[in-house]
Amino acid sequence: MRWITLAAAGVAGLGLGLVFLVGGDRVTGSTSGEGDRFAQCRGAQVAGGSGQIGGSFELVNAAGETVTDTDVITKPSLLYFGYTFCPDVCPLDTARNVAAVEILEERGHIVTPVFISIDPERDTPEVVGAFAENLHPRMVGLTGSPEQVKAASQTFRTYYNRQASDDPYYLVDHSTFTYLVLPGHGFVEFFRRDAGPEDLADRVQCFVEAM
Repeated sequence: MRWITLAAAGVAGLGLGLVFLVGGDRVTGSTSGEGDRFAQCRGAQVAGGSGQIGGSFELVNAAGETVTDTDVITKPSLLYFGYTFCPDVCPLDTARNVAAVEILEERGHIVTPVFISIDPERDTPEVVGAFAENLHPRMVGLTGSPEQVKAASQTFRTYYNRQASDDPYYLVDHSTFTYLVLPGHGFVEFFRRDAGPEDLADRVQCFVEAM
């Protein structure tokens, strides 16, 4: 088995220190206390249990409205933290997520792709709205104040760090996991970026059908 940290150096600097175990073991408890109904679906374990990731957040949608997690997570959702100026990783990851969502829709399962910006300085509501709409008509684009974005990132134990530069095309280092969040259950699984659309769809389908 391999231990994977969320951008280890940066996470340690933020005091998050969350570790994922990827491989044969399964998460053995659910946050609801009713046993893990998703045990057969899991491909990853979070040290301390899945209750260590996810929770409430407050952000701003494309219309400029303040929304919470209960407003956004009304259906099974794939959450990705990135930024619209990202030159390579984010476009590939979000396109992969959209492809998986479309596969799932063909199978009769509606899953919402959600894009949360970690670059609130450039990613205004209008910018994230256009970015999301261009990728998928049901994608939800979210941004917020620096404080709101930081709080949401910490809730999901993600890492990001803007590179010091006066260049308007500055880059932002960030973690690249996609999170599956289910209404009534919260966070249940994360996916690495090496999962293909079909594999991602298969794994999400298992969770959705076990709800």
